[in-house]
This record gives sequence, C-alpha cells and structure tokens, in this order.
Amino acid sequence: MNPATPPQFAEHRKRRRDASPLPHHFHGPQSHSHLRQESRKRRLYSSPLPRHFHSPQSHSRLSQRVRRFFQRLPDNFFAFDMGNWISGLFGGRRPKDDGLGLYKGMCDAPSRDLTVVTDEETGMGPLLVDRRPKDWSMKAALDAAKPQQWQKSEPHYKKALEHARRNDNRFEERRIKIRLEEERLAEIRKSNRGKAAKEDLSELYKRLTVEEENEVRECFNARGPSSKVLVLHESSNIEVSKEKFQCLRPGCWLNDEVINLYLELLKEREKREPKRFLKCHFFNTFFYKKLACGKNGYDYKSVKRWTTCKKLGYELIECDKIFVPVHKDVHWCLAIINMKENTFQYLDSLGGMDHNVPRILARYIAEEVKDKSNRIIDTSLWREEIVDDIPLQQNGWDCGMFMLKYIDFHSRGLELSFSQENMKYFRMRTAKEILKLRAD
Repeated sequence: MNPATPPQFAEHRKRRRDASPLPHHFHGPQSHSHLRQESRKRRLYSSPLPRHFHSPQSHSRLSQRVRRFFQRLPDNFFAFDMGNWISGLFGGRRPKDDGLGLYKGMCDAPSRDLTVVTDEETGMGPLLVDRRPKDWSMKAALDAAKPQQWQKSEPHYKKALEHARRNDNRFEERRIKIRLEEERLAEIRKSNRGKAAKEDLSELYKRLTVEEENEVRECFNARGPSSKVLVLHESSNIEVSKEKFQCLRPGCWLNDEVINLYLELLKEREKREPKRFLKCHFFNTFFYKKLACGKNGYDYKSVKRWTTCKKLGYELIECDKIFVPVHKDVHWCLAIINMKENTFQYLDSLGGMDHNVPRILARYIAEEVKDKSNRIIDTSLWREEIVDDIPLQQNGWDCGMFMLKYIDFHSRGLELSFSQENMKYFRMRTAKEILKLRAD
C-alpha cells in the first residue's frame, strides 16, 4: 500500500479488483458516470500530493493549526524582561531594581528625563518612564497652545486712532509747503504781469503788408499740381509742397513738414540774434515718438546720435530751455525741459496733463548729460511744474498753432499773452515767414 494513500481508500480498491468488470458492450449512462467517478478517485489517491499543491482545504487547516499554537502561548510570552536580561549579564545575580538603574545610565539623557516609577506611584512593578520630548517642534507648538493668562488690552479703535494720528504732522507739513508754493506762484505771476505790461509786444502782432498778404493768398489758392514744391530749406532738406502748405489755412491741422520747418527757422533766428533770444534747442516732431515708442518702450540709443556736439555745435546742458513737440494721435502738445530752473513743463492747449512725458524726459536728460558732458545730474530732485494759466484753444484744429506760439513766446522769455482770437493772424504770419524762410 502506498504510504500516502489513506487506509479507507486501500480497502475500497481491493473490493473493486475482486469485483467482475462490466462487459465492454455495455454503455449505459449510469455506468459511464460511475466509471468517471472511480477514475477521478483513483487519480486523486493513487499518488501523493505534489509540493506545489495548495488547495483551499490545506490553507484552512494550516491557519487553524497556527491559530491554536498561538492560543496556547502565555500572554507575556513576547514581553521583554529587563530583569532576566540584566541577570544574564551579571551571571545570575539580579539587581534589586531589575536593571533599571543600569539602563538609565546607558541612555544619553539627563537624569530628570528618565524616571523610575515605583509601585507606590503606579501600583505595578518598577518601570522606566521616558519623559524626554520626542519632537521639539511639537513641544514648542504645545507650549504655545497653552492658555495664556488673560491681560486687559486697549480697544482696537484706540490703536487705530493712535496709528492714524501719526500722520498728522506730515499732513501739516504738506499744507505749509502747499501754502508757501501758492504764495510763491502768486508773486511770480504778479511780477510777470508787471513785466508783460512793460514789454513791447507790438512786434509780435505787427500787421502784414498788402504784398505779404497777397503772396500768402496766392499760395493758398494757386493752381497747378499739388506736389509742386513751394519752399525748400537746404540746411535741413525740408521741402513744403503746395499740398502741405494748405495746412496753414484756417480750419486745418498743421502737419510735420510745416512744424519742423518753422522750428528750423527759430533756430536760425537765435543764431542771428543770440542776445535777444534765449539759448534753446528745438527737437523736431519725430524725436519724442522715437524716444518713447521703441521696441521695448523707452529707447535712448535710437536718439543718442541726434545731439552730438559735432552736429549741434553745443551740448544740451548749456541750453536754457529744450522744446519737445509731443503728438497725441490727432493732438499737438509741448514739453519743456528748463535746464536753468530744473523743472519740467507740459503745455496742452486743451488743458490736459500727461505725467508720463516728464518722467521719460527726466530719464532722457540724465542719460544725455552723462553721455555727452560726462556729468551726473539727479533729475528726481527736479520739479514738475503744472502750468494752469496758459491760453487754451476753443476749437478742434488750432492745437498745432498753439504749440508753435508756446515755443515762440517761451524762446523770447515772454509770457504767453495771446488767445484764440489771434490764431487767424498767427496762421498768416507763419505762412509769410515760411515763404521767406525767415522767422521774425
């Protein structure tokens, strides 16, 4: 008998061998099922189970045996007995404190952090309690979370009021500065009105002769192609055609060619009579757009070569005033850099203000003086002067002419003593000066 075969199945085999087999020609359903069952049992118990066979029944039996084994173990089987371990070290002699003192000395901690708790305190055997904080950040958080002793504090509105009153002195200082500034401006305006009364403005409003008026009207109404060149300024290579010249007629907007040619005439006028006019520099209408509207916004390099001493014959730091035309889509304005008074002015004939223009010009003049004159000036200390008493236009097309007369009067060192009523005369006079290529 195979040792792996159970005894009850060995007897079953013997009976089957003794029994006579069924005839081969009998093939009923019952005989077939019976043969299949017998063959399955024969295969199952004829050979021992392979080692890799793990049926659900084998798993359940194994788990039951393991569970029963652990149930028989005492409850303190896995407990660590410090006394037995210490007694093993000392050759069977067990210390009175079960080795807790020795273990306490082996630990790298102060004696106050490890405490031996006796049975009077706990009612149990002697234990070693570790009172050291395991996580210092957690200990700090716990200490911070402890309820603090309540203290009476001032109401919140009193603290806010105290904080707000700190700025009272600053506001008072600013009020004083504003009042002093207003008084200073009032004195300047008063003195300027006295100067304007003494100044002879007859030359500024000198009437045109009949011949001059006829010449201007003929150019306005001249026949022929609109591209016909009426005026050519050789030194600046600016030419004004018949079509461009028409912008000086009443009700028209001034164009770049006419404005730039008139600024060239003002430069020549100053060179002819330097004692009569201030030393000024006149930028053309393309300068500010080139400076402020580069690829990355502000671009000093694009205008760096415009003001070389070789081209101008002087440096900008030597000038009294620098005039910068500013074009706002369909509107002309003027920015003035006053080098003598260290101020920036922005003149808009519609009464507007653009603080970005003085900031850009402050940055420009600082770089320009450093590059050309090798000097450093702090433009942050310069003052942005708000001009609120300038003549204003009363229509939608005279902004360019207002800008040219702002430049004309400031270059003479005069107050802006004109109004909208004078614009028709100024258009005729400017046309006459352009045709003669000479500014009076």
